[in-house]
Amino acid sequence: MGRAAGVLLGGLCSGIKRLPGVQAGAGLQYCLQVNRTPVRQCSFGNSTNDDDERALLDRIIRVDHAGEYGANRIYAGQMAVLGRSSAGPIIQHMWDQEKDHLKKFNELMVAHRVRPTVLLPFWNVAGFALGAATALLGKKGAMACTVAVEATISDHYNNQIRTLMERDPEKYRSLLETIKKFRDEEMAHHDTGLEQDAEQAPAYFILKNLIQVGCRTAVYLSERL
Repeated sequence: MGRAAGVLLGGLCSGIKRLPGVQAGAGLQYCLQVNRTPVRQCSFGNSTNDDDERALLDRIIRVDHAGEYGANRIYAGQMAVLGRSSAGPIIQHMWDQEKDHLKKFNELMVAHRVRPTVLLPFWNVAGFALGAATALLGKKGAMACTVAVEATISDHYNNQIRTLMERDPEKYRSLLETIKKFRDEEMAHHDTGLEQDAEQAPAYFILKNLIQVGCRTAVYLSERL
């Protein structure tokens, strides 16, 4: 009789876990005894928490990859116009760092099996067009674009750093180190743009605000699509 009850209760326990109203991750465990003998343990794992952590990591890597990809295309567009000018070496230096950033996020996407945003082909064209269009305004126009883009990316990285620090800084130590390093380099690009007279570009504040609105929209969409 004890064995039969154990089998019945074990099956019931397994069935409970499959019910749509039962939430996993609650840490609830049942251990029922028949004739003082443990029969079956029914436990609820932390699948909900694991799913949340996975979604967070996917979102961060996907959007950062998209951002670095877009930045690469912007600098490519600027170099196509200003590559032979006095601004060429400055732009090339910043572009080389962006290439390193993109390479790292390409590696992280493979390592964590994260798919790229479906908007990548659009950012390919839009990024190059933005870089080339602002470069046609001259060096100051290109630097104004750099200031706007890098300020937005730096703020975005800072938000990610705060989120990961609140979650588990030790667990995400490697990713945090990467993001902090890239954030510092993006801020250096921002400062370079200001040093190269970005604020003297035609309609600087209008241009900067328009570009930043576009960047924030790109971040929002790339996180989700």
